[in-house]
Parts: sequence; structure tokens; C-alpha cells
Amino acid sequence: MKKSVFSFLILLLLVCSIYGQEKPVAFINARIIPIVGQPIEQGILLVQNGKITAVGDARAVRLSSDIVTINVKGKVIMPGLVDSHSHIGEPAGADGSSPIQPDIRILDSVNARASSIQRAQAGGITTANVMPGSGHLDSGQTLYLKLRDDAKTIDDLLIYDKDGNYMGGIKFANGTNSMRGSGGFPGTRAKSAALVREQFTKAQDYREKIRKAGNDKSKLPPRDLAMETLAEVLDGKRVVHFHTHRHDDIMTALRLQKEFGFRLVLQHVSEGWKVADEIAKAKVPASIIMIDSPGGKLEAVDLKYENGAILDKAGALVGFHTDDYITDSRLFMRSAALAVRAGMPRTKALYSLTMANAMMLDLDKRIGSLEVGKDADFIVLSGDPLSVYTHVLQTWVDGKKVFDRADPKDYLIAVGGYGATDDKLIHIDCFDEDLEDKNSEK
Repeated sequence: MKKSVFSFLILLLLVCSIYGQEKPVAFINARIIPIVGQPIEQGILLVQNGKITAVGDARAVRLSSDIVTINVKGKVIMPGLVDSHSHIGEPAGADGSSPIQPDIRILDSVNARASSIQRAQAGGITTANVMPGSGHLDSGQTLYLKLRDDAKTIDDLLIYDKDGNYMGGIKFANGTNSMRGSGGFPGTRAKSAALVREQFTKAQDYREKIRKAGNDKSKLPPRDLAMETLAEVLDGKRVVHFHTHRHDDIMTALRLQKEFGFRLVLQHVSEGWKVADEIAKAKVPASIIMIDSPGGKLEAVDLKYENGAILDKAGALVGFHTDDYITDSRLFMRSAALAVRAGMPRTKALYSLTMANAMMLDLDKRIGSLEVGKDADFIVLSGDPLSVYTHVLQTWVDGKKVFDRADPKDYLIAVGGYGATDDKLIHIDCFDEDLEDKNSEK
């Protein structure tokens, strides 16, 4: 082993040992935007063991001598961004065999080492709802992922609920994407809705048979993974993330939700501004996309910058998403800036990047704001989050730094260039044995 490589490994071990001590770390002198509550000038954020243990100014947060302090004077700290609709990690869902495939789990297709995950980290995204595509009425189950740096497999990115189940929703769609008119796929909007109703009706029957069987296993229906998943939807255990653009398609999604009682998040809603009152009345969240160069899809032709402002004014819960690569994850914060320019209140726009999306993913008790007890997911910015001149300097997930613009490797991911999309150039972490294997061969 070369001397330089040996020295590097020694340094790596030292860094890992520091992290392993799990000492409390205080970020001091920052302007803190907690999202819930007023901004804190000259604030202090205290984290330990992956959690936020204190947040406030010097009068509210007392620092003991054993605390490691990091001076971020002149910088801004806010919660890690939450992307409620992303395709990072190269997910592949349903195939062309049928239009409705609820049994598909993109758990089986996400590449946990994809460079696109690091792009999202560079954009300040710490949690993402990774979805299959919209070419089906139902293309499968989504995954809620923490964008950690020590992931060897998809299991290392999963978020678990209190019962130990990994968390995710299910992707539905309507409109032109799924209207193929052959191979069992619908040819009209009415047929699209009819096929969805048919499957939910079957799921109701399947669930009722299970209920009637009780503890008598001999009376249980044959296990059906598709119906089992839709029964979870009917029971409110799995949220429907519904790709929809036109106002009539939005109303169809709301109609289906009312008919079958499932929990719903509307995705895209390009014409949401046309039916904002109806969306608000239904108490259904709207995850919208802000595109600085609209076009490319006829059913999204009436998308307007004022969409978020109009939906918010009507009383709907509004979040933003990237639909990455439609919006590059590195440019996610621009969504809030564009919405503010079109009339959305600044506080609501920042809320839409964080807490609103956390609520849509059932994660608002854990992420989305800087509050004591929540996960230590946060970003350090060079300036105001809505300024085009501001950069994400650092991204932290569970109290661990996963992106640092000062690191040449991370800088490459942030700005692009040769090697920036190479999946083999994954971040080095305390558990990455690949590095040691490669170095031992030299």
C-alpha cells in the first residue's frame, strides 16, 4: 500500500472515531429559520445522537464545555428539504402487462448508490418520496427515503414507522400518460376511472372476506398481493399519490377519493388554480411543481406560476416537488422563489419545501422543522434561501454531514462536469469497505 493511501486511511479512521463519540455539536451564530416559529438571529442549533436537542438564541441555549462548537456566522440554517415527488435512484415500477399493478414494489428496483441521490443532497434535500412513473393508472408502491451517506443497499435509506414497517405510499395517475387504448390500457378518461373503480371494488370484497374469516384461516381467501395492497389503501395505511394535471382529471381524483375514502395527495395539479376551492374543500394536499420553462406536455399547457399562491389562498395545503429530473434536485429551492415571485407568502413557500411535504408523507413529527426531538436533518446556506446567489454549503442527515460544498468531490456533484454522474464515485463513509478493498489492490 502506498504511503499516501496509508495516511489517508489513518485520517479516515480518525474522522470516523470522532463521529463515533457522538458528542453534542452546536452550530452557533447562524440565522436560523426553524419554519415553525420566527427566524432566530445569532441562533444556536444543538444536535446529538441524530436528534435536535436545542434550538434558540444564546439566552435560550446554554452550552457546556464538552460541546463541540461550529461557528457558522453569516450563514443560514433551515430544515432539510423534503421532496414529495422524485425519481432519484433510477426507480422502475410497473411494466406493460396491465394498467393497474399495486403489488409492484420499487423497493426492488431503486439503486441506493446512484449519483442522483448525491445530486439531491447537493440541493439540500434530505428526504424524498421516490416514485415509479405515470404511464399506468397504478404503477406501484412508492418509498419514503432518508438520503443518508452510508447506504450500501436500499435498506440503509428506508424510513420505518412505529411498527417497524418501511414507509411509502402508492402511485396512481390519470390523464394522457396512461391512455394507450391497447393491451388492457384505457383509451379514454372515463375508462381510466372505471378501471380504477373496478379494482377498488374488488379490494373492498377481498377485505370483507378477510374480516369475515376472523381467526379461521380455512376461510381466508387465497392471498392476493395486489388486493392486499389496495386494502391497505382503503384502510388508510398507504397514501395515494395521484399524478394529475387537468382540472377535470383533478376532479376525477377527488371523486374517487370521496367514493372509496382513501387518503390522497394530488401530484402536479397543473390546473389546480382552476379548482382550488374544490381541492381546499376536500382537505386534500396539493404537491405542485414549479417549472421556470413551461412546456413539453399539452395537458400542462395552463400551468401558471400563481398556482401555489391561489391554492394557498383557497386554504389548501401546498407542497413543492422536483419530479427529478423535470426539475433538477439541485435547484429545488428555486420552486419557493418562483412561487413567492407569483404572490405566495414567503413563510408559506418555505413551509411548502419542508413541513407541508413532511405532512404529506406522514413524517411531520420527525422532520420538516427545527424543533427539539426531531431528526437532525438540516442545511447550511450561504445566504437567503430564496436568492439565486445562495448555495447549499452543507447538508446534514440524522446529525451526519452528507454534503459539503468545500469538498472537491461534493463540489463536482453540485456544479456538474466530468465524473459528476459516475455512480462508482459514491461518498466515502465510516462503513464503506469498497474503498479499503480498492486501495489494498494498489
